[in-house]
Amino acid sequence: MKVEKIGFGGGCHWCTEGVFQALRGVIQVDQGFLRSDAPSDTWAEGVVVAFDPAIIDLGTLAEVHLRTHSVNGSYSPEGRYRSAIYIFDADQRGEVARTVAAFAQETNAAARTLVLAFRDFKPSDARYHNYYRTDPDRPFCRRYIDPKLDYIRQNFADIILPDMAGR
Repeated sequence: MKVEKIGFGGGCHWCTEGVFQALRGVIQVDQGFLRSDAPSDTWAEGVVVAFDPAIIDLGTLAEVHLRTHSVNGSYSPEGRYRSAIYIFDADQRGEVARTVAAFAQETNAAARTLVLAFRDFKPSDARYHNYYRTDPDRPFCRRYIDPKLDYIRQNFADIILPDMAGR
């Protein structure tokens, strides 16, 4: 099995972690803080996703990300919340950039999600890992993560894990 990695940032890493843990082909989701090169070299919340490209492709992962966070929110490239996709190698840039451009054209809005080189990662406090999986009935999970998972169930039913399909 070939495993690739990609990073995603956009709002709270608890939400982002929960979204990607629900998808077929995602092997591991590490929640924490990511950074790139200046001016995006400050730590921002995000996740690193390890995935099997034979099961789920990079473009689909990028599209799920774009559709499950406030992609046109008022994020700052230097802020704690940064709408970004962090590429691990140059070969990923083209597919990610095409996905972001297609999303911008479809929504008729400027693409505010940055495509950045991954430079570094530090994990969040262990007590927050698997936030949704450990207690999906928390008020935060019900209010913020459940609607994202509902969107995946409705629009990406073919890639949601069976145990998440009927929640």
